[in-house]
Amino acid sequence: MPRPHTLRARLTAGLVVLLAVSCAAVGVAAVVELNGFLTGRLDQQLQDAGERFPASLEHGGTLPSDRGGDHDGDEDADGDTRRQTVGTFGARLVGDTVTNAAVVGSGSGSGAGALDVVLGAADARTLADVPADGRGHTVDLSALDDYRVMAVQGRDGDVLITGLPMEPVEATVHRLELVAAVVFGAALAVAGFAGALWVRWSLRPLSRVAATATKVSRLPLSSGEVGLWPRAPEADPRSEVGRVADAFNAMLGHVEDALTKRHASEERLRSFAADASHELRTPVASIRGHAELALLHPGPVPQKVARALERIEAEAARMGEMVDDLLLLARLDAGRPLERLPVDLTRLVLDAVTDAQAAGPGHRWTLELPEEPVTVTGDAHRLHQVLANLLANARLHTPVGSTITISLETDDGTAVLKVHDDGPGVAADVRPRVFERFTHGDRRRAEGVESGTGTGTGLGLSIVAAVAEAHGGGVALESVPGSTTFTVRIPVGEG
Repeated sequence: MPRPHTLRARLTAGLVVLLAVSCAAVGVAAVVELNGFLTGRLDQQLQDAGERFPASLEHGGTLPSDRGGDHDGDEDADGDTRRQTVGTFGARLVGDTVTNAAVVGSGSGSGAGALDVVLGAADARTLADVPADGRGHTVDLSALDDYRVMAVQGRDGDVLITGLPMEPVEATVHRLELVAAVVFGAALAVAGFAGALWVRWSLRPLSRVAATATKVSRLPLSSGEVGLWPRAPEADPRSEVGRVADAFNAMLGHVEDALTKRHASEERLRSFAADASHELRTPVASIRGHAELALLHPGPVPQKVARALERIEAEAARMGEMVDDLLLLARLDAGRPLERLPVDLTRLVLDAVTDAQAAGPGHRWTLELPEEPVTVTGDAHRLHQVLANLLANARLHTPVGSTITISLETDDGTAVLKVHDDGPGVAADVRPRVFERFTHGDRRRAEGVESGTGTGTGLGLSIVAAVAEAHGGGVALESVPGSTTFTVRIPVGEG
C-alpha cells in the first residue's frame, strides 16, 4: 500500500489507524472476557453435575450403595441421565484405559438413555492427560469435537471425567466477533470519512498558504520590476497555521522590498552605463581623431612618438568598440525592441565566415549549411554581431591550425547555429560564468589584446547571449578538452 504524501492524507490515515487499533483492542478484550465468562459458567455447571453420570456408567444406571440416592426405576440401563444436560459427556478411566464412555442424548428427559461413545487411542491419551484436580480443562475429542471436561478420583482407584460441549460458547463468541467486526468496520468507515472532512476543514488555511506559495514560485523574479502581490489569507494567529501564514506574509514583504531595491539599483546601474557610454563616445572619437591627425603630419615625427600615436589610435578604437558594446547591452537590458525584419541567416553565416577567414588565415574553416536558406525574423546587424563574436572567440582561443566548424540547421521551428572548434576547451571554472560580462577565458586573451590582436573587453559572449535572448532564443556551451561547441537557437518566423 503506497504511503500517503500529503499532510491531510497522513492525518486522516493516522486517525483511522488509531481508531482501528482502539476498536481491535476493545473487540479482542470483549471476546476474551466473554469467552472466559462463558467458560467459567461451564466449569460451574461441571462442578454442580459432579461425577454422578460417569460413576453410573459402571453400575448399569445405578449408583453404588455407599453413595446413597433413591432410584425409582426410570433410570436407563446405560447410565443415570437424570438432571443431566443434553450433550453431557461421561467417561471412566482405569489407568490409561477408558472402560466406559457415553454422552447424554437429546431425549434423555423422556427416558432415552445415554449414547455410547467410541473413543480412539488418541482420545484416550487426551483424557488420560487431564489432571484429576476437579477443575475445567478444554480438550478436542475426534468423536465429539471440543469439550470442557473435569476429572476427579473415583473410590475404586479409577478416574471419573465429566464434560460439557464447548459449541454453545464458541457459537456465542463467534457471533460477538462477527457483530464486532461489522460494527467496528462501519464505525471506521464513518470515522474515516468524517475525519477526512474535519482534517480538510482544519487545514484549509494551510492549503491557502501552500497555494499562495505556488503562485509566488511561478512569478518571474530573476529580473525586472517584481511585485509579490499574492499574500496568504489571514488566519487565527493563536494557531500554528496562523503563525505560519503571518511569517510567510512577512517573508514575502521582505523579499519584495529586497527585489524592489535590487531593481532600483539595476536601473541606476543601467542608466549610469548608458549615460557614461554615451558621454564617452565624443571624447573617445576626439582622441582617435587627434591621433590620426598627428600621424598625418607632413613633418618628421620621431619613431617613439609615432608608435605612441599608433597605440593611442588603436586603444581609442578599442575603447570606442567597448562603448558601443556597453550601449548595446544597456539598450537590451532596458528591453528596447530590436528590428523585426526577415533575415537570411545562411547569407549572414557566409559573410561572417568570409570575414573570419581573412582575420585568421592560419585556421581551417568548415561550413555545414542546409540546401534551403534559413530565414528568421530579427535584427540583421545584431545577428551578424553574434556570428562575428562567436567566430572571433573561437579564433582567439584556439592555436593556429585548429579546425573551426560552423553548422546551420532547423529543428522544430528553430534555427540552430553551432560553432565548434577542436581547441583546448574552456576551463571548468570559467564555464559557469562564460556568458557574464567582463569574463576572460585565459591570460592569453589579455595578452592578445595588448598586442592589438583582439577586442579583449570580455563583453563578446555576453552580447551573444543578450541578443539571442532578445530574439526569443538562447545560447549554450558544451566544452571538453579538444571539443568546444557554442549552440545558438533562434525561433524561425516572428520572434
